[in-house]
Formats: sequence, C-alpha cells, structure tokens
Amino acid sequence: MRPASVQRNGPALVFAGELDRAAAQHLWPATLRALDGAQRLVLTDVPRVDSAGLALLVATAARLRAAGMGAVAIEGAPAGLAELCAAYRLTPTLDYVPAS
Repeated sequence: MRPASVQRNGPALVFAGELDRAAAQHLWPATLRALDGAQRLVLTDVPRVDSAGLALLVATAARLRAAGMGAVAIEGAPAGLAELCAAYRLTPTLDYVPAS
C-alpha cells in the first residue's frame, strides 16, 4: 500500500494514499503549510477515506473557504467519501448542509 502524502501542484493540493486516522494525523502539518493560495483538492490517487481522513479534508476545505476561495473544487471520489458525506450532511464541496 502506498503511504499517504500531500503535495502542492500549482493551485491544487494533491493527496495520495489511504486517508485514515494515522494518515490524517501525519498529513495535517504538511497540509497547513501547503494551503496558501490553493483552490482545489485532488483525490484521484486516494483509494479510500475514513472519518478521520474526511475530517482532514473538511477542515482543509473550510480553511480555503475562509481564505476567500469560495467553493472548493474536489477532484476524485475515493471509496467511502460519498457515504461519509451523506452521513455527515456534507455537500460535494465538503461544506455542511444546513439543517432544515
């Protein structure tokens, strides 16, 4: 299995490897360092996301929105992402759906 990583590629934060609890903890500092000016999250090389990985992605997207990026584009759909987004009431851009 490929170790989890995050790299900056132009305006994209490119994640690779499984985003699980251990990966989320390990990647958080590198993700914070790479945030400035990022506009999208690329998940095409991420095979699976668990709830901790989702938390990393949601926090990253929220910080980008707070920095003025507006809606954050997400590229790729790893296993588990759609189900977790539905369970936690998240949009495809990892923003919370307001309670009705």
